[in-house]
Amino acid sequence: MPMPPTSPIAVLLINLGSPAAPTKKALRPYLNEFLSDRRVIDLPRWKWLPILHGIVLNTRPKRSAHAYRQIWQEDGAPLIAITARQTLALRSTLAARGLGHYHVASAMRYGQPSIKNALRDLAARGVEKLLIVPMYPQYSDATTASVFDGVAQALANQRAIPELRLVRDWHTHPRYIAALADSIRRHTLAHGATEQLLFSFHGLPARYATEGDPYPRQCEATVAAVAAELQLPAERYRLVYQSRFGNEPWLQPYADETIQALAAEGYKNIRIICPGFTADCLETLEEMAMTNRSLFLQHGGTHYDYIPALNDDPAHIELLADLVAAHTQGW
Repeated sequence: MPMPPTSPIAVLLINLGSPAAPTKKALRPYLNEFLSDRRVIDLPRWKWLPILHGIVLNTRPKRSAHAYRQIWQEDGAPLIAITARQTLALRSTLAARGLGHYHVASAMRYGQPSIKNALRDLAARGVEKLLIVPMYPQYSDATTASVFDGVAQALANQRAIPELRLVRDWHTHPRYIAALADSIRRHTLAHGATEQLLFSFHGLPARYATEGDPYPRQCEATVAAVAAELQLPAERYRLVYQSRFGNEPWLQPYADETIQALAAEGYKNIRIICPGFTADCLETLEEMAMTNRSLFLQHGGTHYDYIPALNDDPAHIELLADLVAAHTQGW
């Protein structure tokens, strides 16, 4: 029996996703879905699928499961739990702005809760107008565009499709820049100054940029805006890219190589922030806060800080509310 309509307008926050459990068994279907996305791996299917099914899915699940176990919490995967908190907080903030009739929901591009199930629930609620918010401040073909693909695929067999609007990016939105700058200021007050501040973004094959993906330009613009807000001298910060996969060249400089080089050059105290991640996840909590910290200390560094993602910080939720208000004008 259909659920009674609660609002003709809805907002759907969509992030990347996490496996259902930190186990090899749960990682295999999750990685299969993720790495089968043509936006993520764009090699010809005849070339990629044998590699995926013959090698990657037989080796990577065990390694990834171990990494997920390092960050798994009582309430499950951090990304899923944080996104749920963001959803509730955004509902409250919109209500305080007189937009309490907006229904706010969340979904994941891969895994659960799925886009398909979220859209089915919104349809049952009678939603007629839907704002899609990919939770990526910087646009990329491999993330933002993939979310749009996922929404289109989920709606493919639906008779009635709501009016759709899509948020593309917000890489230099004043509230976003202010929220990042404030998080850096708070961390500095709590932990003292640092010799080098690294802005680390998820990497991307370098050829994606040469083929038209604006992602690196937007990452650079974000860093420039935050540095200007904080009045950081150019020699005190740098931009790096993390999480590369496969053998082809990715965007550089690489985070791990830079961190190792800084230690070798005599830097003792560095700090990391990951502005492209709206919620802490495997890539921030395990790769950047743990693995690369160990790398820095092993090569002579003594102090390595990770500044948490904006998560459900009130300033971040106010930013999301601004985006919703701006993109639903006229509704």
